[in-house]
Parts: sequence; C-alpha cells; structure tokens
Amino acid sequence: MADAVEQKFRDVDFDEAIRQGVCTSGFSLDRRAFTRLAAAGIGAAALGKLGLSASPAWARDRKNSPNEKSPAELVTAPARKAIDKGLEFLLRNQVKSGRNRGAFGNSGISAGVATASLGGLALMCGGHAPGQGRFGKSIDLCTEFVLSNVRETGYIATRDGGARENMYGHGFSMLFLSQAYGMTRKREIGDKLRKAVKLTCQCQNDQGGWRYQPTKSDADLSITVCQIMGLRGARDAGVDVSDEVRKKCIEYVQNSQNSDGSFRYTMQGGHTTFAMTAAGVTSLYSAGIYEGQQVEKAIEYLMKFKPNGAQQGGGHYFYSNYYAVQAMWHAGGKYWDEWYPLIRDQLIKNQDAEGSWRSSEAGAEFGAAMACIILQMPFNYVPVFSP
Repeated sequence: MADAVEQKFRDVDFDEAIRQGVCTSGFSLDRRAFTRLAAAGIGAAALGKLGLSASPAWARDRKNSPNEKSPAELVTAPARKAIDKGLEFLLRNQVKSGRNRGAFGNSGISAGVATASLGGLALMCGGHAPGQGRFGKSIDLCTEFVLSNVRETGYIATRDGGARENMYGHGFSMLFLSQAYGMTRKREIGDKLRKAVKLTCQCQNDQGGWRYQPTKSDADLSITVCQIMGLRGARDAGVDVSDEVRKKCIEYVQNSQNSDGSFRYTMQGGHTTFAMTAAGVTSLYSAGIYEGQQVEKAIEYLMKFKPNGAQQGGGHYFYSNYYAVQAMWHAGGKYWDEWYPLIRDQLIKNQDAEGSWRSSEAGAEFGAAMACIILQMPFNYVPVFSP
C-alpha cells in the first residue's frame, strides 16, 4: 500500500492541499506508512489531498465512547478562529533576523528555546510540516533557532539564558526536534537530537528522574515529565533510548503517586497539585502505560479540577492544562467528552484581541503556543501526542 501512496503524492501541490484542508474519505494509512510519509517530509494535512485518513490508525486505540464527537465537531468555528488568531500572533512575533532569528522574542522567556519549541509544536499541531505550506518556513525558523542553541555537551539552552534556560527548555526542545526529525530526516537535526538524548540519559539520577540542571542530583516530577516526553518522541523517531532509562523513569513516576491517585512534586514528599497529577498521568501514557489502577485513579483525581475559570488548584494554568488535555485525550470516552469542550470554551473566552493569551507564567507567546496546542489536540496530527 505504501508504494501506491508514494505514487499518488508525487504530483501533489502541498500548499494547495493545506489550504483545502483534510479529507477523511478513501483508504487510511497504517502507522508504518504514515511514518514513512512523515519521514519524507509529507505533512499530515497534505494527506487529505491524497484521499487518505487524517488520523493515523493507532489513534483508534483510544477508548472512544459511542457518542464521542469528531474533531470537526469538537473544534468549532469559534475554536478555529481562536487557533488562527493565535498562530498569526506567533508568526507576527517570531524574530526574522539577528541573533534570535526563529525565537518568539528578544528578551525573557519568549527568547528562549522552550517557547520556540512550543511555538513550533503549536504550528505542527495543525498538520503543518517543516518547509511545507503556510507555516513551513516558520517551523524551519524554530528548528534553526533551537539547533543553534544545542551545546557541545548536548544541553539545549541559550548562552545567556540564566535561570529560564534549564531542563524544562531542554526537554521541550528535545520533544520538538524529535518531531522535526521524524518529518524531515535531516542529518543535522538527527545528530543534535542524539546529543541531547545522550545528555538526558547521562544525567538521569538513581531514582529515575531529573532536576533543573543537566547533572545527576535530586529530581522532581515537573522536570521529569519533560524528559520522558522528549525521550519518547526521540525513540519514536528512531533514536536509541535504552530500556534501562525507560524502566527507571517509569519507576520514578509510579513511586511519586499517592494512594488517592494524585502525584507528588518529589518522591520524598512535597505538594500535591493538579499540575503534578496531570504531568504524572501523562508520563505514564508517554511511557506506554495506558491501563491499570494507577492510571484510572489519576484520571478520576484530575476530574475534580475540570476547567471552570478558576486556577484549578495550584496555578500554572497553561502548564497544567497542556498535560491535562493530553491525559484526557489518551483516556478518551466520557473523560474526553467532558474535558475538551470545557477547556476549549475557556480558552476562546480568555483570548485577547491581538490573538494571544496573557500568561503570568511565561509571557504571551508562551501562552499562545500552549493554548494553540491544547485547542488543536483533537486533530491528532503530532505523533508524540498520540497513543
């Protein structure tokens, strides 16, 4: 079947395919064929022009409820408008020249690798690939910026980043580069991604987690989930990640859970929050654990914090909901049916006139990137967010 697909896409106008949107008629791709096309640089949105299913087959592993709405029904017209405005805001604020070319600002967290990586992922979540279509150049710029900040050690951080450039930024960058590498197979991306993965594996502590700096020390769940998702994306893209590293990080996450299903900030104790629980259950999903009492109890715990206009317990609104929407997407069924419309409508309501979402956590560009990722989750275009 893959040979037939390759024959069909030779004459496709990818810009036009992206403008036309995605058609789900015709035959669908299995995971191998989808990955093969992605590796050739074919964006998911372009598959519609070929008469292919927009959703890769492995998404069907989710626990769909009989009345679960389709992506077209969930991502309503107001949501699409909010997404378009948010992505346009990111495009307007992306630096086009100079030292910070590709970043989303010239100072503060907006000028860091974390925001550049999340912005790039937000653009990909609409089905856009590097170098293809309306957002292809912007994704390329994000990639260029992140690659320029991969140090010889493999640590990804801007040279003058200070406190804002820590293992959070490294983890988000590793995640973004893994998706860019999977879609392009460019040698430079692969080489630097492998360096980043090697550094992450080397500084995993004996408990299985990671902390703020790229050294073996103590660990916390907030940093650890960023590394787990980055490693998962890299492994899916064909980069070697040892089973021992994976085993240890799963143990760390599992040992961070409380009896009520919530997760602690550190294994030794620390506060339990909505954010940590969302991060914890997403870590389990990313490590390939989709069922069992730990997952079920964590999802039930999260349902106590359904989006309702409040801070959902403990602040860090965008960080929390970035992981929570992934957790609910994986859980599927009644959980997804309830959760996504609530966070969708809340984000639509809170978007400002220029298209951004003001974030006390990390600035408007960070907020816009996170909000656009959340709103586009039903599309299921970015492999690392899939089951």
